[in-house]
Amino acid sequence: MAITQRIKKAAARAPKSPKTPDDYGILGKPINRSHPYYFGFTATLGALTAIVLMRALASASQIFVLILIALFLATGLNPAVEALRKRNMSRSTAVTVIFSSVILFVIFFALVVVPPVISQGTNLIEDAPQLLRDLMKNETINQLNTQFGLIDTLQEKLKTITSDGTLLISTFGGVIGVGKSVLSGFFTALTILVLTLYFITSLPQAVDLGLSLVPASRRDRVGLLTNAVIARVGAFVGSQILIAAMAAVFVLVLATILGLPSPIAIGMIVLVAALIPLIGHFIGAGIVTLIALTQSVAIGAIAFVAYVVYVQIENYVVTPRIMKRTLSVPGAVTIVAALIGSSLLGLVGGLLAVPVAASIILILDEVVIPRANNS
Repeated sequence: MAITQRIKKAAARAPKSPKTPDDYGILGKPINRSHPYYFGFTATLGALTAIVLMRALASASQIFVLILIALFLATGLNPAVEALRKRNMSRSTAVTVIFSSVILFVIFFALVVVPPVISQGTNLIEDAPQLLRDLMKNETINQLNTQFGLIDTLQEKLKTITSDGTLLISTFGGVIGVGKSVLSGFFTALTILVLTLYFITSLPQAVDLGLSLVPASRRDRVGLLTNAVIARVGAFVGSQILIAAMAAVFVLVLATILGLPSPIAIGMIVLVAALIPLIGHFIGAGIVTLIALTQSVAIGAIAFVAYVVYVQIENYVVTPRIMKRTLSVPGAVTIVAALIGSSLLGLVGGLLAVPVAASIILILDEVVIPRANNS
């Protein structure tokens, strides 16, 4: 035992041979960044990275669209929540009140609108052959039909689709297609609702977290600008609701004058459709015209022309003035921003274009222009 301990102590006292570092070769010369090879390699690597990122974003584009819509709705509903908080409500209670109001509106919309839509859709299908025959009595339409066969084509399609009474199934590609469309729409709406609830509940914490990353010397000013941007988005949402309500009132009066069935339901359909950027009024005009056609061809034509005239007045007179008053955005900027946003990002771009333009104008007025004047 003693001998073993002596051997261990002797081994411990023995000098250890120094550990030689691994030899990885001699360092090379620094890369010549002006060399064409370096530029080509960097450009190729950047292009490949951009392609990978674009494909990744494209594959997840639907998710990003839902997130953007939910963020937009949360920011737009925030002024209503803040207004309730000023009445000594907690934020959670205010959010509950706002979302309960939204859910009640959806239920009321379904109860008021869905039955008349189904009824009018059935009447339109039943009256479609007679409507086509009435169209043939018009000389201009008759000449167009002789040249292009439009009415004949519609009659053949109508006979093919409605021969077995399965118009809805034929439209959506079978019973499975109907189910998939309904479920997809339901889960999309549910996802947007849940994301909006989460975002609006955690909006103050998210803003505070973002401001904590800003230098302390500029934190107060950035916080004021952030609150102003959020307020402008809320003002835009309020303006859109006001414009949609005006369109709904116009359609309600028009439907009452023309004697259309269920004018309140038609007005509510237009109220919801007008909130959709770009295609909202196309949907509204199509529904109003189809319902009017169940009465007669002349009433359908009057409803279509009246709706188109109103939309032109709204786009070029009403909307620019309201946006200028609530968002301090010139009318020309409103129209140009909507066109650019819709061409870049479609529906989402059309939805976000005006508040983004308002935010850019605010930053230019408060940051860029004063800095340029002081330089």
